[in-house]
Amino acid sequence: MRLKRYSTGAALAALMVAMIAEPSGAQTAPAAGALNPAAEEAPQRAAPAATPEFRMADGIIATVNDRIITGFDLRQRMLVIMAMSQLQPTEENIGAIQQQALNDLIEQHLQTAEIAKFEQLKISDQEVDAEIADMARQAGTTAPNFLTFLQQGGISIAPFREQIRTEIGWRDLVGGRFRDRARVSKSQVDQTLRQLTESASKPQYLVGEIYLEAARVGGMQEAMNGARQLVQQMIQGAPFMAVARQFSAAPSAARGGDAGWIVQGTVQPALQTVMDTLEVGQLSNPIPVDGGVYILYMRDKRSGVATSMVQMKQVMIELPENAGEAQVAEATQRLDALRGQLTCDNILTRARSEPGLLGADLGESDVADLLPQFQQVARSAEVGSISTAVRTPLGVHLLAVCGRRLGGPEAPSAQQVEARLQNQNYAMLGRRYLRDLREDALIEIKQ
Repeated sequence: MRLKRYSTGAALAALMVAMIAEPSGAQTAPAAGALNPAAEEAPQRAAPAATPEFRMADGIIATVNDRIITGFDLRQRMLVIMAMSQLQPTEENIGAIQQQALNDLIEQHLQTAEIAKFEQLKISDQEVDAEIADMARQAGTTAPNFLTFLQQGGISIAPFREQIRTEIGWRDLVGGRFRDRARVSKSQVDQTLRQLTESASKPQYLVGEIYLEAARVGGMQEAMNGARQLVQQMIQGAPFMAVARQFSAAPSAARGGDAGWIVQGTVQPALQTVMDTLEVGQLSNPIPVDGGVYILYMRDKRSGVATSMVQMKQVMIELPENAGEAQVAEATQRLDALRGQLTCDNILTRARSEPGLLGADLGESDVADLLPQFQQVARSAEVGSISTAVRTPLGVHLLAVCGRRLGGPEAPSAQQVEARLQNQNYAMLGRRYLRDLREDALIEIKQ
């Protein structure tokens, strides 16, 4: 199984679309401190490509085991980062861009060396061509036009192709090496679906996130300074998604920082406090946490998903609405005596085998569509449990709750949850793999 494709070129393809397309309706500038909510989909038109005002020697900048990183390599990667994120180089942020580029190059060298250990992972020129052609199709253009776009930004095609080659190889290496460990069990999927259902009534936030890991950028102060610079650049028009792809250390970086819907109370207190105060379309100030700094973008909020689907079965004793208390008590006593012997699997069989009892499979229903007397059981009872006796105008009932899930068009399927969990596992294992390679490597930065 291949990992979900993410590459530098894919992000550039998205950027190319944004730069080629004519803006559809100008937006009023947001209030100070807020990111334009449309910035993800319609970033500001970039100025004509020009060589950034930075200088460095052409010699060796760093060594990674027996491989070297030159000034040319570093300048090229900085151009890629600036093209992707639409960050304008300034005296304040050029150091952070350079550090990010150097980290990327170090990791690319480590990945390339590891890929070379596996003969079957030789990535051909045809595979690189196919990847670039696919990026061009996503951008609505041809491969030659796509490559011309890169060259106009000062990006040399040869190192860019090697970057793509390494990304393909690393994706395949992680996917093959950790296939068994990344596999998700049915019980994990079921548990996640249960948690989603249980939290459906709580406030939820559709959040974009950027996480700067302090250890990776040179310390907590550097992470805070870098985060402040990124916030200022995004307020001035740099698209959040593009910046997240380049700078964020969170697993969501491959999705442009899209953390999805987050349920109230499931994140660190410092992040929850900010989520509670941000309005839709606003960008947070840097948020320090253990190990790094977050920037949050509030894309949307909702009070909770109202639709909840439940599968129920019942056994009942029919009684008219005007039945006397003695009749109700007798029916209740009979059902209570039977309750401990019932399960979702045998409740209908037992109902059919005893005189005076009626059984029915109620199927799957929206909780809101059930009889009012059934709704409390449907919402609160554990799956697999049998309720105490419930009185309705039709009689006295025992209810079996045999399944529960989120409903509505936004509710994820079991297959979607499984894919999401598996991608998270791959991302975590890939980061751990790369961290171990870095710890074992001899890395020397030239002063």
